[in-house]
Amino acid sequence: MALPEPAAPRRRLHTRRIEAEGYLRDDGLFDLDATLVDLKDADYEILSGVRPAGTPVHEMRVRLTIDRHFNVLDAVADTAWAPYTGYCETIAPAYRQLIGLNLFQGFRKAMMERFAEVKGCTHVTELLLTLPTVALQTFATLVREDDSGDRKPYQLDRCHALDSSGAAARKYYPRWYRPRSAAESENT
Repeated sequence: MALPEPAAPRRRLHTRRIEAEGYLRDDGLFDLDATLVDLKDADYEILSGVRPAGTPVHEMRVRLTIDRHFNVLDAVADTAWAPYTGYCETIAPAYRQLIGLNLFQGFRKAMMERFAEVKGCTHVTELLLTLPTVALQTFATLVREDDSGDRKPYQLDRCHALDSSGAAARKYYPRWYRPRSAAESENT
């Protein structure tokens, strides 16, 4: 289902693009590259000057190198465009503090402790928040989805569609389907 038509005529003012890609490296490690770009549809006046329409206000990039256990082995940030050139990009080296974290063991909390507010770049930090799920999707490319293993598939009970007591689990993961008890059904 698509979004409904807007309730009134409108004009776009801003576009944010976030792109993330996962790579398998020849050495067996993985790179997660992500980019955030903010664009304005009209000339944009900021204290550091005018950004012509279509020229990035922000363009930040990050790369995390991880192993098969989701451990961060390397972290690089780069600012190509920012409102305050000479200032914004100076925080990039601080993101090396991500090395040693695990994307699925407290990553978001640890990242926010290190980079909240003035300790980091809001845009780089926001971009990094997407990388645990990018890692998961990258690894999913290499794993055949089936119901034959001894362990419950990772994706079950991670979203409403794949609730192990729901219809999708009953259809696609019948071995792992668990109907709700009467008491659980009353509480939902």
